[in-house]
Amino acid sequence: MTQQQQQHQAIRIAVVGHTNAGKTSLLRTLTRRANFGEVSQRPGTTRHVESVDLDGNGQAAVRFFDTPGLEDAVALREHLAGLDAQATPPERIRLFLQGPEAHGVFEQEAKVLRTMQDIDAAFLVIDVREPVLPKFRDEIELLNSCARPVLPVLNFVRDAASREPDWKELLSAYGLHVQVRFDAAAPFVGAERELYGDLSTLLRDRREQLRAVADSLAAEAAERRRAACARIAELLVDAAALRRTVPAEEFADTARRKAFVAALQKEVFDKAQRCTDDLLALHGFRQDDAGEAPLPLIEGRWTLDFFSPEAMKDAGLRLGKGAAIGAAVGVVADLAVAGISLGTGAAVGGAIGGAVSQGWGPFGRKLANRLRNVHELTVEDGVLFALVAWQLKLTRALEQRGHAATGRIAAETSATQDAPTRATAAAVRAARPARSHPEWESAGLATRGFWRPAPQRDALAADLARMLQGAFEP
Repeated sequence: MTQQQQQHQAIRIAVVGHTNAGKTSLLRTLTRRANFGEVSQRPGTTRHVESVDLDGNGQAAVRFFDTPGLEDAVALREHLAGLDAQATPPERIRLFLQGPEAHGVFEQEAKVLRTMQDIDAAFLVIDVREPVLPKFRDEIELLNSCARPVLPVLNFVRDAASREPDWKELLSAYGLHVQVRFDAAAPFVGAERELYGDLSTLLRDRREQLRAVADSLAAEAAERRRAACARIAELLVDAAALRRTVPAEEFADTARRKAFVAALQKEVFDKAQRCTDDLLALHGFRQDDAGEAPLPLIEGRWTLDFFSPEAMKDAGLRLGKGAAIGAAVGVVADLAVAGISLGTGAAVGGAIGGAVSQGWGPFGRKLANRLRNVHELTVEDGVLFALVAWQLKLTRALEQRGHAATGRIAAETSATQDAPTRATAAAVRAARPARSHPEWESAGLATRGFWRPAPQRDALAADLARMLQGAFEP
């Protein structure tokens, strides 16, 4: 195969390692395919070799092979030692694969070693929480015997039980000096680029192809963030435009008023939850992932009572220069404009007609509502701020989350940094024109069956999305 032909072939990478080291979890994180394989705390979950492609520029750039865990490397090493003493290590591996033991007692190891015969390189996934035992030395020797480049991937390096220095010393003793730290539960920022960069030192003839893979992944990450901000901006416009009218006599009844407010709160919550679901899907997570990898984040449908001042304070959400949202968060009754004398008779009719015909928007509507003896329920800026800030925090957390994570996403300690707060508050202020356009509430219009495209609404949402991207800037 010429070098030019090789550049059009997907780079073949086997993901190997001991049982339950996090191989499938690493692949889910690298490919963002939540439905690939099975992730479990049980050992030996992967029993067969499965492949998954990482696409770039419309074609497969990398083809990964998820392999079963190595379970009895010690006994297999002893078996190999009894084969042809004059054979090289790769020749002994091939002799073993041709023998009956490869289909019997060492069937799982044979699947791994057979895959190693037809790849460009291997990622050796290591759970650095494990003590360095003799069986791991035998596993490294087995893999080295296949004469393929091996890149150790140190997993779970952030865990308190990490034995990273011991593992680095062992790997170096076997000539594996190029190592990469990649926590499958919470990948480091830039970890993927570093992973493919280190691999290029082992596959020098595929360096340009690996650089293109890294660039493509960076572009995809930027697009995901843009799409996330666009979705959050849609939520902001949708919630700001939400408006429900309530007859005055029903609003005066405490029980009925509470029912109307509770219904509006549920509408807002449902809009926020749909946005959350979309963000999870955008980042490669699913609502039913909990059945495979117990993710309380998804299982519990990451929620927050956006109408509770205490919840806001607990979440660390702030507005302006550190002022707590506090009691300002909630739903308000948008009453008629105070201090305006409506007069009587024709004068009132003329005032209403003039306000509407001259496009007075909410001012004219408030006058009309006063005459019609109705009140309006809308969503306060404090709630809008909470909605947006929470979704931005979720987006930031998902960007740094891998599919091996099993704990709930914790509120960021940096949630009150000025930049995200300023960007969020500015977006909420910029969304106020939506309050004058209840027809921009997309969910409500779709329900009533007369949704029409609104260029002004789309333009506002696009502007808000660009503002929200500022929340991620350093």
